[in-house]
Amino acid sequence: MKTTKYVAREPDAEGHIAYGAEEDAVWQTLIERQLKLLDGRACDEYLDGLARLDLPRTRIPQLGEINQVLGQATGWQVERVPALIPFQTFFELLASKRFPVATFIRTPEELDYLQEPDIFHEIFGHCPLLTNPWFAEFTHTYGRLGLAASKEQRVYLARLYWMTIEFGLVDTPAGRRIYGGGILSSPKETLYCLSDTPEHQPFDALEAMRTPYRIDILQPLYFVLPDLHALFDLAQQDIMALVERARALGLHAPKFPPRAA
Repeated sequence: MKTTKYVAREPDAEGHIAYGAEEDAVWQTLIERQLKLLDGRACDEYLDGLARLDLPRTRIPQLGEINQVLGQATGWQVERVPALIPFQTFFELLASKRFPVATFIRTPEELDYLQEPDIFHEIFGHCPLLTNPWFAEFTHTYGRLGLAASKEQRVYLARLYWMTIEFGLVDTPAGRRIYGGGILSSPKETLYCLSDTPEHQPFDALEAMRTPYRIDILQPLYFVLPDLHALFDLAQQDIMALVERARALGLHAPKFPPRAA
């Protein structure tokens, strides 16, 4: 597993994490600039969840505040984890309807891009849609499948997660919108993904599993759901059979250059 300079903050006996003024200021900067970009770009289900969470603007929220809303909405909870966790732990948490949240926030020097998922990415990017039953069901199913999958199968499941939960787009009656948390927590990708520059393809789970990606660039390709309910429909399918078909067919050629050595 990769290493990171970030360390998750420990709660006190009451479960409260004391963040410093600089950390709260980073949260405020991140949330305020992102909120300005969401109208007409984020899907309604995400915006509805964001309204339900009613996230604070001037401080990092406590996990207990998030859990109160998620528990009432879909039975999900968030759980404090270190900055990076093994695949096994990740799947175990999702399979038990617990979403991992690393309790640190990026430094001002890494405001625009961070390789590790921090508390802003997890809370702002993902938690609003965990109030949605379709999205929550897909995420739960994904966790259960991943928990039982082999190491080789998990690589294909990881591509499915990347192309949906992290970087998915969805068509709506009002136009194309964002639901992926990796996009919704990034101002640059929020603007870029709906432009004419990247390629957009109708969502196909098999194709998504066969599509290579890089985590450190703007995505060259986004898969577009016909509606968010399609995630719930996918959760009812035999996803592992699709994994085996994807393994048999192999990967597509990457749509991006290789990393520099």
